[in-house]
Amino acid sequence: MRAFAYTRPTSIAEAVALLDRHGPEARLLAGGTDLIIRLRDGSLVPEVVIDLKRIAELQPGIREIDRRLVISATTVMTDIAADPRVAMHFRALAEAAAVVGSVQIRNRATLGGNVCNASPAADTAPALLVHEAIAVTAGPAGSRRIPIDELFVRSGVTTLGRGELVTAIELPIPAGRVGSVHLRRTRRRGHDLASVTLACAIDTAGVTRLAYGSVGPRPVVAVDATGLLADRTATPEAKAELLERMFADASPSPRSMRASPEYRLAMLRVLGLRGLDIAIERLAAAEGGR
Repeated sequence: MRAFAYTRPTSIAEAVALLDRHGPEARLLAGGTDLIIRLRDGSLVPEVVIDLKRIAELQPGIREIDRRLVISATTVMTDIAADPRVAMHFRALAEAAAVVGSVQIRNRATLGGNVCNASPAADTAPALLVHEAIAVTAGPAGSRRIPIDELFVRSGVTTLGRGELVTAIELPIPAGRVGSVHLRRTRRRGHDLASVTLACAIDTAGVTRLAYGSVGPRPVVAVDATGLLADRTATPEAKAELLERMFADASPSPRSMRASPEYRLAMLRVLGLRGLDIAIERLAAAEGGR
């Protein structure tokens, strides 16, 4: 590990100023589950590491504000998976957080880190996409609210500007019931990266949101507003045909060692139909429990 400067700002403004000053040579430290590994193996050689853990405004937590669930960027996966409000309104996210890495990783990995790493295989990304999450940021020009679908560009790249960091993730609490689910395929259980990830959410109006990852340079969301995918009476063949169009942006790399493109696409179709069935059942159960 090469030497680097280490600083512990006590305010968001101070952290933003440091990020702006050092630009791409700075790295943020919150959970450190990815950063520490990359520092040790030499794949990342920053000039300065900015530790966010002393910033009071960024302390972990989940709050309900004006029909929004606001999750601090430093909140760890274990706390997200265990929060009853997340489970009630955003079940796909609770399920995604519960399978990130191992128990030890979930106790350290933060939501902000999982999002800002912009990994195509990030477990929380599809769930955040189907639940229409918004990234709240702070930067030299002030605060922004970025729809999560507009944050991802490609692997490791986001639309965050110089000196800008994510402070929280907002989730709009739906007015009606929603059935949602997160599914994944891996070579083995535990801390393995997913070969395919998929989240599905269906609301009472019959609108279906499907998001998928690990099958292209970034996670993708697609929406069916026709009601066909949410229709219990629609045939699997009709749904499969529509899913093919919704999966049009899937482009798995042939160079990946985790799974072949053919396998990923086949599993994406399987998870798509399975996710629809589960989301429909959960929506029906939620409506029946009113």
